[in-house]
Amino acid sequence: MKIRYALPVVVAFTSLANAVELHHVIVRKGTDGLDMVPLTISNAGKEGVSCNADFAHWYSAGIAAVEPGKSARVELWFDPKTGTFTILNDKRENLPIERLWCGLSGHSYATRVQITLDRADAAKGARAVSCGVEHDKLACR
Repeated sequence: MKIRYALPVVVAFTSLANAVELHHVIVRKGTDGLDMVPLTISNAGKEGVSCNADFAHWYSAGIAAVEPGKSARVELWFDPKTGTFTILNDKRENLPIERLWCGLSGHSYATRVQITLDRADAAKGARAVSCGVEHDKLACR
C-alpha cells in the first residue's frame, strides 16, 4: 500500500478517536424544591479572611471577604433529593458546590482550609463557622 493512501486513512481514524460528543445541558434555575441553608462565616482572627467556592474543576469564585471581628452571611441552597448544596448566580442559575474553602486574605489559596457541608447542616437549616489562626494556619470550626 502506498503512503499516499494509508496516510488519509490513519488521519481519519485518529480524528474519530478524539471526537467529543456534545450534549445539551439544562441549567436549573430558581429555588423550587430547594431548602435555604445560610452559611455564617465569622472572623475571630486578626487578619482578613477570603472564602471561595469551587463549582467545577475549572471554575471557582469568591463568595465572601470577612474582616477581623466581623461576619458574613452566604445564602446556600440544599437539594434534599440529590444532597447537593448550591449557590445562585446573578441569573438565579444553580451552581452546585464541589468544595468550599477559606484562607487568609492576600494568600488565601496557600492558607486555605475546607469548610465541610453535609445533610446535618441542611437539617438544622443553617451552618456557622468561626475562623481564626492557630499554629500559623487558618482553622474554621
